[in-house]
Amino acid sequence: MGEMVNKCKQGDVCLDNRIHIIHDNGVITSKRLPEKENTTTLESDFREESSGNNQPSDDWFPITQSRKGNSWTATFHLLNSGIGIQTLSVPLAFVYLGWFWGIFCLSLAFVWQLYTIGLLVSLHESVLDTRYSRYLQLSIAAFGEKFGKIFALFPVMYLSGGTCVLFIITGGRTMKLFYQLLCGDCSSKKPLTTTQWFLVFICIAILVSLFLPNMHSVALVSFLGAIMAVGYCTILWVVFIAKGRENDVVYDPSGAVTSEASRVRSILNAVGIISVVFRGHNVVLEIQGAMPSTPSGSSSKPMWKGVVASYLIIAMCFFPFSIVGYWSFGNKFPSDGGLLMALSTTLHYHTSKPLLGLIYVQVVISCVTAFQIYSMVIYDNLERAYVSRTSQQCSKLTRMGIRIIFGGLTFFISVAFPFLPSLSLLIGGIALHLTFGYPSFMWIAIKRPPMKSVRWWLNLVLGCLGTGLSVLVIVGAVWNLVCRGLDANFFHPR
Repeated sequence: MGEMVNKCKQGDVCLDNRIHIIHDNGVITSKRLPEKENTTTLESDFREESSGNNQPSDDWFPITQSRKGNSWTATFHLLNSGIGIQTLSVPLAFVYLGWFWGIFCLSLAFVWQLYTIGLLVSLHESVLDTRYSRYLQLSIAAFGEKFGKIFALFPVMYLSGGTCVLFIITGGRTMKLFYQLLCGDCSSKKPLTTTQWFLVFICIAILVSLFLPNMHSVALVSFLGAIMAVGYCTILWVVFIAKGRENDVVYDPSGAVTSEASRVRSILNAVGIISVVFRGHNVVLEIQGAMPSTPSGSSSKPMWKGVVASYLIIAMCFFPFSIVGYWSFGNKFPSDGGLLMALSTTLHYHTSKPLLGLIYVQVVISCVTAFQIYSMVIYDNLERAYVSRTSQQCSKLTRMGIRIIFGGLTFFISVAFPFLPSLSLLIGGIALHLTFGYPSFMWIAIKRPPMKSVRWWLNLVLGCLGTGLSVLVIVGAVWNLVCRGLDANFFHPR
């Protein structure tokens, strides 16, 4: 493909600190080498950047443009992307499952998804001198070019884009609730409509994204978002304890249903609620891709430290909120409109106005900051599509245009389908295998352990169960929608 000249052996640093490359077409290009760099790392970078004349450098794209991350930034990213508004619905699963099965299913799902994250972290650098910094790249390496794209491209893009749409809907509605809380009786004024609040939210989110060119630059934003997410979860369960239990509280799963068919449907929905609350697997490899790696220090070690630290904090949010929320409300936990709507209608009598306003602000900031992480996956893929067509790096103006176009598209979807949060189980179920199924299959395909060994059987069973779980959640979500009848209030939520 090319050879090095100027009397330098591959991996040696030349006297003028350059490596000269003669390409097949006779063109000579030069590359300046960092002065303090491990020679093996130089060889790896050289192979990565000059593996083909038409192969763009990873430095061109948002995910891998900067590799200055560490275990702290990984912790912030994982917290910000891992705690979402779906957390506020977990006590509803306990209503249908009861104490024992609710805690058991939540614990099982927590351990399961933590194990699959560990698989992704270990697979990131499973091949010598190769880093799979994107979920799609790992899928292609495991299943081949054709099936890898079929299995992962649509689910990753769909999940990332769909999550951003849910952020717009949730953030916009919460901003509206915050405004109503501040102005009190707004009958004498002209308040913004829900659609206008969606527009306000997406304008803020896209404006922030214009100052965040790559994944590493989102670190401080993720730090703020992590504080906000942990904050509103903690405040809520502390408020529930201070408020005490509701009058005549009942902890009977059979009392929440009217028939055996309803019982089965409610169990499927409860499993779905617990399953979709664990999210972020489609950005784990991307977060690790923003971290440096050398032969003496793989990115897997600091990344795993970040995973352990972040998920300890996530556990301290999920479990207390779920248990205390069910303890406080029992079968009376609000099932229609979510906890945020319940806060604005009935629960605000138990919460001071400043505290309720603080919760709303934290939810909005959490949505804006998490939007940056999930949208970065979309930006990266769109920029790769642009580079593949033009064979040149995206300019600042092009990057700005990509972000604005994506913001406009997600805004249009949120306005056209404002009922999407009611379909969260169906939306999450379609891509649930990215969390619970695919990592196990990819580990088997890449690591190739001895057939019928313990790890082989474990990952095969988990992969099959993860795929089956996705199907069950979809069936339960569709069944629930059919039973609800899709009335007018469903399509025009508040």
